[in-house]
Amino acid sequence: MKIVYLVTGSGGSFYCGNCYRDMLYVRAIRKVPGISATAIPLYLPPQKDGTASEFDPNVFFGAISMYVRGKIPFLRRMPDFMDKLLDTGPMLKFAAHKAGTTRTEGMEDLTLNMITGENAFREKEVDRLISYLKKTGKPDIIHLSNALIVGLAHHLKKKMDVRIVCSLLNEDDWIDDMSEPYRSLAWKMIAKEAVHVDAFITPSNYYKNHFIRLTGVEGDNIHIVPLGIETPAETPREENIHAPSIGYFCRVNEMNGFDKIVDAFIRLKSDNSIPGLTLHVCGGYTADDRPYVRKQVRKITRHGYKDSVRICQEFEGDMKREFFKSIDLMSVPVRKHDGYGLYILEANSEGVPVVQPDTGAFAEIVKMTGGGVIYSPDTTEELALIISKMLKDKDLLVKLGEAGRKGVREKLTLSEMSSGLEKVYKSLIR
Repeated sequence: MKIVYLVTGSGGSFYCGNCYRDMLYVRAIRKVPGISATAIPLYLPPQKDGTASEFDPNVFFGAISMYVRGKIPFLRRMPDFMDKLLDTGPMLKFAAHKAGTTRTEGMEDLTLNMITGENAFREKEVDRLISYLKKTGKPDIIHLSNALIVGLAHHLKKKMDVRIVCSLLNEDDWIDDMSEPYRSLAWKMIAKEAVHVDAFITPSNYYKNHFIRLTGVEGDNIHIVPLGIETPAETPREENIHAPSIGYFCRVNEMNGFDKIVDAFIRLKSDNSIPGLTLHVCGGYTADDRPYVRKQVRKITRHGYKDSVRICQEFEGDMKREFFKSIDLMSVPVRKHDGYGLYILEANSEGVPVVQPDTGAFAEIVKMTGGGVIYSPDTTEELALIISKMLKDKDLLVKLGEAGRKGVREKLTLSEMSSGLEKVYKSLIR
């Protein structure tokens, strides 16, 4: 069986949970005998970590040419050589670090076109993609990375006669930032195009029910396959010799609640209930996020705690391991209702317990891993209180950390995920 993943990349300027998920899907399904898998980036290049062997070097439907065609009417029929010029690797990498490629504002019409497949996916570019796919033999299944590109489904089915699978996770992050009537139209259009998808895959019960509520689809073909990760070698977590530390591992922005963890940290430092407390931040950010990040740094500096905060821009490979070794617990107190939260698995796999608000899928995930505490109400005061209690109870930190490490290794591995994916794929082929 041959699977092709069409993945919308983020450019690698920040920690992107969906990009990481797509990479893990490819690695997981390649573990199944008799199944081959390739991943082709759309829009922007994918995250840097491990992509050399995971993703095809070609990028289709390049972000710059799509944007230019959508925004400048007289360039909608620009010649192909201009597409190639605009969507070269260096140009796309440059665009990935610019604000406009990762925010909804100004992209509403293009988003709707991508959902319906009109205008955004030029027939020439669809044909170029199909021709490229056929070079190594027609795939049995094409797996789309999210419902925002579901408009490709009917093009691909019509021209290739293949089964279509589509991942569902956090499309609402993008759509909820759209003003009306775009927001409502987006969900209606996704529901309409969903008939061309043979199976949807999502990692949590929460997001399955959330998607059904937003679109009105019946959901009979939505399969839940919990995400799993590659776990580090099984070694006992070393006894902490660093100062008490809180960790934040995610894209550093307002939606992910960075200011909430900053405010909780300042509150704890101000009452000096945990002497020597530090805050370690990792995950990267975009040009759009930079003014917000600077504001939080100024707040920390104004309170006199700048020397107690470490912000690490690198969020992959060895630097990621070092980050988790340097913290006692982690919290990403998002404002959105997250459909999963791979960062929970990342922390737990390293023996680091998490503190998360009782929103979205967090309670569902922490129940599976056993590696953390869910708090409510979702306030800075409650967050600071829970963090304080945990940091003062070393036995609890060790207990939750070890439970999380064990939970991820037993229930949320690549092997478990590959079995779930295999089951869905084979059901479609049969």
